[in-house]
Formats: sequence, C-alpha cells, structure tokens
Amino acid sequence: MTEIGPPFSTGWDITDPMSCGVLRDGYEVRLVDDRDFEVPVGDPGELIVRHREPWVLCQGYFEMPERTAEAWRNGWFHTGDAFRKDALGRYYFVDRIKDAIRRRGENISSFEVEALVAGHDGVAECAAIPVPSELGEDEVKVCVVRADGTLTEEQLSRDLIPRMPRFMVPRYVEFVDHLPKTDATMRVKKQMLRESALNEHTWDREAAGVEVPKS
Repeated sequence: MTEIGPPFSTGWDITDPMSCGVLRDGYEVRLVDDRDFEVPVGDPGELIVRHREPWVLCQGYFEMPERTAEAWRNGWFHTGDAFRKDALGRYYFVDRIKDAIRRRGENISSFEVEALVAGHDGVAECAAIPVPSELGEDEVKVCVVRADGTLTEEQLSRDLIPRMPRFMVPRYVEFVDHLPKTDATMRVKKQMLRESALNEHTWDREAAGVEVPKS
C-alpha cells in the first residue's frame, strides 16, 4: 500500500512462493478481529501496521480527518486487508476485508474463488462478490468476462464443481463485456457489482437445477 510501504519481504530465501514473506525490520504488525483483538496464529485477521521510526508511514488523508481517524484508530494503521500468519512467521494475503464472503459457516476468499474461476479456459477475467442469502450470510456470485463466446453459465458451473470445494462453488453467474475498474490501479470496482448483484442477467445455479454433490 502507498500508505505503509512494504512491511514484508521474502528476501532471496523464498521458502513458500504463496507467502508475502516475513516482517521487515522497523515494522510492527498485528492480525486482529473487528474489535482489534489479536487472532490466533493461523487464523485470518485484519493486518494493522505501525513503524518504530517517525514519518515512515502515511500520517493521514488530505482534508479527510474522519477517514484518517478511522484508519489510525488505536494507534495502528488499519489496512483493510485480511492476512494469516503461520508458525514460521510467514504472512499470507487472504482477501480484502470488505470482499470476504461467508457462506453457511465457511469463510470464503474472493481472491481464491477468482483464481479458480479464471483458470477455466473459457474465462478471460472474473470478479467474485457476496450476495445476501435468503438463509442468512452470503451466496457466491462471479461476474465473468468470457474468452470463449460459446461458454454457457451451466457449462462453467458444471466444469467448476469438481475443481472447487463444495461450499465455494458459485451459486450465481453473470457474463459481462467488461469489469468496471479504477483508472489509477485498474482494481475492479466491486462496489458497483454489488449494487446490482441480482439482475435480469444473473443466472442462478439452484434455480437451474445444477446441484453440487455432497461428496
């Protein structure tokens, strides 16, 4: 993040290519729950950061005192990113906090869903978002830009079922021509996708009778 720089580094000793590395000298980090209490090792939590030297981190947002106070609450900068830490002190990115999906007791990383869906030959790019469920919590939806115009929602869904954990298989699929992105970083504007999550173009796997086997 531009606000904090890189708190982690793998150096030349990359023991796990999925890891962001270990803590760099001078940085202090914690992984916390939504009340800023530290989570156990191995559990996902929000990454919060500070530095032992002055003026290293962003001091605040220009003419945004309320946003500054929110980001720097309790004396730590809150990144909005969920990470986990292993017993060897390596840190792993899980998801953006606001993009995380909880379905029937399972925490689902939109990042992982997107990686699996994007691995399909017929998918050019995709974005996963939570959709409120009638049963409580969320359902998984993917917005997909097709690489192959012949790909159907049912075909994609059936192809994903054997490749994904059962709880992660998207219920909803919507094919789009493009994903809305920010100009500066080209990050997908998921808020725009969430605002019209269920529309006339959204395909429902359950309504279509495509079931995910229990085993």
